[in-house]
Amino acid sequence: MALIEGCKHALDIHIPADAVSVEVEKVVEKVRAKAHIQGFRPGKAPASIVRTRYAADIRQEAIENLIPRYLDKECEKENLRMVSRPQIKDLHFHDGEAVHFKAEFEVAPEFELKETRGLQVEYLEPVVTDEDVDGRINDIRESKSQFVNVDPRPATDGDNCLVSLESIGGLEGEPMKQDEINIEIGGKDTFQTFSDALRGAEPGDVRQAEITYPEDYAAEKLAGKTVQFNVTLKQIRLKEMPELNDDFAKDLGDFQSIDELRDEVRKSIFREREHAAQSEAKNKLIDALVDQHEFAVPETYVDNQVQSTIEGQLRQWQSQGMDVSKLKLDWAKLRESQHDRAKRDVMASLLLGKLASTESINVTQDEMDVELQRISRQRREPVAAVRMAMEKDGSLDRIANRILTEKTLNFLFEHAVKVAPVPVIEAAPAE
Repeated sequence: MALIEGCKHALDIHIPADAVSVEVEKVVEKVRAKAHIQGFRPGKAPASIVRTRYAADIRQEAIENLIPRYLDKECEKENLRMVSRPQIKDLHFHDGEAVHFKAEFEVAPEFELKETRGLQVEYLEPVVTDEDVDGRINDIRESKSQFVNVDPRPATDGDNCLVSLESIGGLEGEPMKQDEINIEIGGKDTFQTFSDALRGAEPGDVRQAEITYPEDYAAEKLAGKTVQFNVTLKQIRLKEMPELNDDFAKDLGDFQSIDELRDEVRKSIFREREHAAQSEAKNKLIDALVDQHEFAVPETYVDNQVQSTIEGQLRQWQSQGMDVSKLKLDWAKLRESQHDRAKRDVMASLLLGKLASTESINVTQDEMDVELQRISRQRREPVAAVRMAMEKDGSLDRIANRILTEKTLNFLFEHAVKVAPVPVIEAAPAE
């Protein structure tokens, strides 16, 4: 056995001549049983004729049978776990003789897990103020608000204007037309020029507005463009929010009073912030764990990670309406640019797996059942049907791996030493 570099190994393998002969005879009989040779029924042609006529095929099949068998046997003998497709080199195969070849492949890395308890990480318990609760409840009231038409009058700040838009310049091709668009004059999400154009207008008036859209605007057709519009004011409306009282709380769910609603909102905000803060801390712990270790990683693992990352990005773009088939990707450059990040991700995965094994962290059947029930409710399908489908496509294993990773990260976080973040002190401006 020879270690070439990192996780790459090489084995020189010898297959005895008698084993080669036995395998060749097996293949000859297999070919003979199916061969169609003029003058002979299938399976009745002499073996000598079969050997001559199908010599190349027999040789190829015999070697394809022998190489993995003896390679696996040698790996087992050397206690090597092969994780990549082997490269076969220097193959010597002559009739009646032993077979010799060299196999190069990558193996799973061997490493010792260092102390994982007591890693230091910045973490601050989230705080929820009364103002936070008020803001969230106000957002809920906003979502439950209704538009009320008002008698014709000049539009002013705070009014919600129902308008029709038609582009009159700045776009190629057919003009863009949109009906029943709501624009709040002076609203935080309203372009200033729309507010300026509508301020003082009355229903039936047509105003003009020029909008310069940012380069990263969601609508690709408008991104980075300066477009002129005719804006027709159709109706002025006021937004009426429900009154903040016990009846409002009861309408939202199983609450008897506004105080009960506030308590639940406070808990909800806390859970959100706690999850975000812990996720950030866990990411820092993963980085610390990787920085603590140094070991070789199979390039096969890194390539798979790069491939998975890129495919995930493509799926995301596709879900956003992008035609990914038109993308011209340089896979060599992509791999090079993402290699270091992918290597760290692979190291993190291997380390977490080792930690789970060391600390006997496992996924219980109850945990799997809870997740399957959640997916079942989401898909509105029976649990048994969901389980069967996920067993078939392999996603059941992915769910188990995700749960195991979450439990391992929770273990890492629970046993970490939490320290307050160091406050960032901004430098005083130079005089």
